[in-house]
Amino acid sequence: MNKHEVAEKYETELRMFLIWMKNRGMTQATQRAYMNDTRNYLHSIYPMELNQAGKLEVMGFLSTSRERGAGDEARNRKLSSLRALYRALIELELLKSNPAAAVAKSKQEKNRIPVYLEEEQLETMFGAIEGKYRVRNVTILFLMAYAGLRVGEVHRLNTMDLTEDGLIHILGKGRKWRVIPLPEAIHAFMRLSLEKRIVPRQSKEKAFFVSQFGRRLSIRMIQTLADETLARLAARMPALRDKKLSSHKLRHSFATMQIRRGTDIRTLQELLGHSSIETTQIYTHVDNRQLKQAMSNIADRIPNLRFQ
Repeated sequence: MNKHEVAEKYETELRMFLIWMKNRGMTQATQRAYMNDTRNYLHSIYPMELNQAGKLEVMGFLSTSRERGAGDEARNRKLSSLRALYRALIELELLKSNPAAAVAKSKQEKNRIPVYLEEEQLETMFGAIEGKYRVRNVTILFLMAYAGLRVGEVHRLNTMDLTEDGLIHILGKGRKWRVIPLPEAIHAFMRLSLEKRIVPRQSKEKAFFVSQFGRRLSIRMIQTLADETLARLAARMPALRDKKLSSHKLRHSFATMQIRRGTDIRTLQELLGHSSIETTQIYTHVDNRQLKQAMSNIADRIPNLRFQ
């Protein structure tokens, strides 16, 4: 059995699922992730007909994934992919039941503290950004570290999404829009980035960030920019070498700064574009410095007792 045999066997199901996802307005990144999970699942049940597969086959696939190293988060994403697959084929009247809906998600650790950068570490990082496309790159990292944008959101930004009064319109997960009022420092860099913007190859291209080849800057290139910048920072700061740094950690840093400055959880939820406040609550962690400060607040209230 090879990939071609599996693709041929389930050609109709795969094609219908892709059409369904596009019709739902799912991002290309989500489509790729769901299709990849779906192909792996179909490979695991081949040559069984999809309408014959049940809860046991779904659980078997997820169990094998865990044995191969998938954690709770990865397992839950694969389950979400399969739930979407079956939901799509039910809506398109190819199937009648969704066995993935009967499989429970793994309980993820709720109090896991996200990895983030301290403010002085961010300052050092930005001070080291150089090169021909410095303005563009600083602007991108500003948006991630000081406005909380995801990589995909930066990728999707168009020139008309920035207003003259400093508002930025962001197309987030689930095709949901949110509007963030930018600090003047970021707004100024965005205006400068527009002035220095590379002319796109296609006149109709409205991408805010354009590559040296005249195309919309890809998600992979934005991730690479962030990852390489963070790698250089870690090389200069030994305290960061054991941390798993990535582009998404800049978003964690933004959320952490907001919480430390007293931003309430509901407002932070809006800024981050989270659909559930439970997702936002992981940022309500405190560090040792805050714990010490909290305890020092009551130090003078402790009775001064003497023991004989």
